[in-house]
Amino acid sequence: MIEKILQPANLSMACREVVRNKGAGGVDGMKVSELEAYLHEHRSTLTEQVRTRNYHAQPIRGKEIPKGSGKMRLLGIPTAIDRMLQQAVLRVIMPRYEQAFSTYSYGFRPLRNTQQAVSKSLHYINSGYQHIVEIDLKQFFDMVDHVLLLQLLYRKIKCKTTMCLIRRWLRAPLEKDGKLIKRRIGVPQGSPISPLLSNIMLHELDTEMERLGLRFVRYADDFSIYCKTKSEAKRAGNQVYIYLRDKLKLPINRDKSGIRRPIHFQILGYGFVAIYQKGVKGKYQLVVNRKRWKSLKAKLKEVTRKTTPMSFDERIKKLHEIQRGWLNAFKYANIKGKLTELDGWLRNRLRYCIWHHWKKLERKRKNLIRLGVPPRDAYAWSRSRMGGWAIAQSPILGTTITKARLIKRGYIPLATMFKTISKNTEMNQLFPMV
Repeated sequence: MIEKILQPANLSMACREVVRNKGAGGVDGMKVSELEAYLHEHRSTLTEQVRTRNYHAQPIRGKEIPKGSGKMRLLGIPTAIDRMLQQAVLRVIMPRYEQAFSTYSYGFRPLRNTQQAVSKSLHYINSGYQHIVEIDLKQFFDMVDHVLLLQLLYRKIKCKTTMCLIRRWLRAPLEKDGKLIKRRIGVPQGSPISPLLSNIMLHELDTEMERLGLRFVRYADDFSIYCKTKSEAKRAGNQVYIYLRDKLKLPINRDKSGIRRPIHFQILGYGFVAIYQKGVKGKYQLVVNRKRWKSLKAKLKEVTRKTTPMSFDERIKKLHEIQRGWLNAFKYANIKGKLTELDGWLRNRLRYCIWHHWKKLERKRKNLIRLGVPPRDAYAWSRSRMGGWAIAQSPILGTTITKARLIKRGYIPLATMFKTISKNTEMNQLFPMV
């Protein structure tokens, strides 16, 4: 296996993938952009070191990033060379595992995505499985047992050199605040091979749940079980809890775990609400949860902040990127009404930016006249003592910088973009829209 990993074509492809993914450098200071030149110059030395097991993984750089809950998540960033070798290993061993993975596992797998996971969840709920066991694994990536994981890997990877390489990556110390911290459990989030290793560990859970005949959806370490009755849900939850505790040695977060009804259940940013329609009973449709709405509004607010040094065209371009990315992620949700409401707020934000950009009183007066305001009104409005945000919401700008004029300058309303994306998407019957 190691010879397949070290083939020139495989290493070159792995190198290009790491460069394309960009990312920060590791503890050695090498930038990802320097990787191709390094491989061209040191390929023979590097492959010989790996082949003879003289290659040692360098420490991973610890970096904390904010989580949505206000807490911090610790990422482990390997060096560019280690990332390239991990990508090369991943390219060879991934196909061996992909065929065996469960149909109901959707995270970090080719040709699988969040929409498929949400689709399956909605299908279960609308089929009558409305008692949902939600289990939250406590700090999963930090709690993976190395011995157990290596035993699972050895079932399919008999190459000792490859196993030695993976073991050294798992045991590589973490550098944080100038100190090296030993690691004997956990898989570092931030390395190319981590998602596969996490799926290999949790595939054992998938196998157990399939053996028990449970209906479930798993996306990485987020998983939920769907049952007809509350007693069935309790029994399933207890069986899975015991398996996680005794076999996989993974603790659960009791505060975030429990049995939910659809209206109190969320999955991958989506929530569920009942369909209020004549002749339809016990069916649910998708909505976006509050946290994701709040995140979108914060991003739009940052771009439309009056003090952000951007031209109007730059703001519009950035807004399009944010809108398109968010709407593609939630294109199956019933959100048209909320988008229309958010559009009004966003247009006022843009008007505020324009008003602030005009700055001087005389410039405001002249621009208002150009927009069709009578000179007498333009003079009075330009010297208004109202605050900028109040003016943006008032008829002063509402009747001059109209929606039509903003659209002419390149602004695309959220509701319009959502309609276009939804129309271009092949709608699945699992996503009812009312």
